Amino acid sequence: MTTEVRVPTLGESVSEATVATWFKKPGDSVAQDEMLCELETDKVTVEVPAPAAGTLGEIVAAEGETVGVDALLATISEGEGAAPAPKEKSKAGDDGDSAAAASGSGDSAPSGASIDVMVPTLGESVSEATVSTWFKQVGDTVAQDEMLCELETDKVSVEVPAPAAGTIGEILAAEGDTVQAGGKLAVMTSGEGAAPAAKSDDAPAAAQSSGSDSGSGSGKDVENAPSAKKAMAEKGLSPDQVQGSGRDGRVMKEDVARATAAATSAAAASSEQPAQSSPRAPVSAEDASREERVKMTRLRQTIARRLKDSQNTAAMLTTYNEVDMGAVMDLRNEYKDEFLKKHGVKLGFMSFFTKACCHALKEVPEVNAEIDGTDIVYKNFVHMGIATGTPTGLVVPVIRDADSMGFAAIEKAIAEKGARARDGKLSMAEMQGGTFTISNGGVYGSLMSSPILNPPQSGILGMHKIQQRPMVVNGEIVARPMMYLALSYDHRIVDGKGAVTFLVRVKDALEDPRRLLMDL
Repeated sequence: MTTEVRVPTLGESVSEATVATWFKKPGDSVAQDEMLCELETDKVTVEVPAPAAGTLGEIVAAEGETVGVDALLATISEGEGAAPAPKEKSKAGDDGDSAAAASGSGDSAPSGASIDVMVPTLGESVSEATVSTWFKQVGDTVAQDEMLCELETDKVSVEVPAPAAGTIGEILAAEGDTVQAGGKLAVMTSGEGAAPAAKSDDAPAAAQSSGSDSGSGSGKDVENAPSAKKAMAEKGLSPDQVQGSGRDGRVMKEDVARATAAATSAAAASSEQPAQSSPRAPVSAEDASREERVKMTRLRQTIARRLKDSQNTAAMLTTYNEVDMGAVMDLRNEYKDEFLKKHGVKLGFMSFFTKACCHALKEVPEVNAEIDGTDIVYKNFVHMGIATGTPTGLVVPVIRDADSMGFAAIEKAIAEKGARARDGKLSMAEMQGGTFTISNGGVYGSLMSSPILNPPQSGILGMHKIQQRPMVVNGEIVARPMMYLALSYDHRIVDGKGAVTFLVRVKDALEDPRRLLMDL
């Protein structure tokens, strides 16, 4: 059976890479997840592991060639079975018994072999995560796919299962540590009861052989990335000064960048420390004992950063209006029972607002556009973001192609994504790509607010509390259920006329929902 080795996803806005180094040649035996080659993009260096154990067949993309995402790199003939153990035999000398035992296990990992637990792919535009919780300790025996730990990114939580059955030998990233995508979390020993100490016993021998065989000078039998060697030479760093995050501790280009940044920060820390502490007001000793200091979650840090970036980047302005919700409330009360019976979901207000916004966005397309450098990108679709409060912070799940959906489909999507958001089960893909956002502060009792843009979007509609207020209708003062509406928009792309027009169209559609049916 032949397995294809293809170019993995390279990251947001990266469509091609250059084959930097092949670590295997045709005919070599490889184990599953053993590193085959290294690709270099204009942003990062990417390692390509073997998708299965076997023998490397044809190398399709040679060193120096440019390849696109999902392009074919090589082929592997499965069933030839070689694990890395025969390679160790040639280095260690005449230890033939252990090599034979390792190779005799076929495609499965040999008992006592080391297995790396790596950070999984975290999603588009997400490059790092924080280790939230370890569910296992060093020495614990685990089954394949048993959950080892949980990672927290700025968007979602990611569970890391055991890649194989075995014993936890070493935990490399403790709780609270920040890890990069593709970094190493722990080392397992395959097979039941394997002693973690075996790794340390072999370390001196490995160090001795690597001192003469490898040119890295790092004391490890691991070849550092070529791009990392070049970067270390430019920065004047030795391999001992850089903590490698690649396979088997291999130093990557981004590791050098982190080490350089850390050295720069450490040098400036003493002079900057007074300035960093100055914003915090003095606290008396008796008050300090009653305080509680809690580190911000990555989600909260990202919310803070993105909202502040939005204020600093966009020329944000807010315009207001009010809408009489009587017509929508009457229509909802009239049909809510039939709607629930037929569609299995309650008829709420959000579907009316979503439809009204989609209707208005067609007339004022700049509110549904975004700025990309010196270009304006107009969207011929509406991916509606619905801001949702969760116990860990505000998230914005996206309803894709909301402009082509009916009331029932919108209500079902909002209910399903809202429940998943509160349970922390949303994927990153479900929170990306929105073109416009609706935020309903009215559910918390807000009467008036100015919502902040969700970049790179150019508009966000704020809904508020429905309140009975005296209004003049046909010359008479009557109590009407009124709601304030707020549209925050990016004045760089949306003029005041367009913003007011959008808000008036939403108001008209809600005060007379029949206009939505007539496309008026």
